[in-house]
Amino acid sequence: MRDYKWLHEYCLNRFGSAAELEAHLPVPNTPAQLRKISDDRYLSTMALRVFRAGLKHSLVDAKWPSFEEVFFKFDPEKVVLMSAEHLERLMQDARIIRHLGKLKSVPRNAQFILDVAHEKGSFGELIAEWPVTDIVGLWTFLKKRGHQLGGLSAPRFLRMVGKDTFVPSYDVVAGLNAQKIVDKVPTSQRDLALVQDVFNQWHEQSGGRAMSQISMMLAYTVNH
Repeated sequence: MRDYKWLHEYCLNRFGSAAELEAHLPVPNTPAQLRKISDDRYLSTMALRVFRAGLKHSLVDAKWPSFEEVFFKFDPEKVVLMSAEHLERLMQDARIIRHLGKLKSVPRNAQFILDVAHEKGSFGELIAEWPVTDIVGLWTFLKKRGHQLGGLSAPRFLRMVGKDTFVPSYDVVAGLNAQKIVDKVPTSQRDLALVQDVFNQWHEQSGGRAMSQISMMLAYTVNH
């Protein structure tokens, strides 16, 4: 495995300057910013990620104002009370995407968020305090406790709310493959631990550069 210095130099050569490279990298939210995000916005973003999965994002985004309306602006206290009959009625609402499994995930995830808020004070507290050096642990937690957050949905949800995380996208996995770390999207605990360890090493070697930035830089090594 090549060290962070190689990765940084490769990206500097690609973009021509440090300033140009930085301009192409994401900037995650601080823990304080994550704590300020309200539970209803976490639920809205979680639902948005669930509905985007497997669908054209622009199609889902265009309908999202209607989703905000029918799901009471994603107030978890209200959404959690939605009955099966209520969800069945939403299946007749042409303003939204009528996928019963995904619709059912919204009140279930509302309960998940309320449970975490009861434990932590807010859902944002959990997201803010989780260490990036165990970010795959947070993916696993979201998958187990939440609904329809498997695959890439958990890391993509975290990226959407601004939590620092790498995302094992096609380009990132190709970059990891080139470094002979994994040869497919990491799903087993072994592969997830391997990838986390590699990112932790690069994170340390870089002096604490954001995981999301290292992830993007690795993608740039294969995405021409």
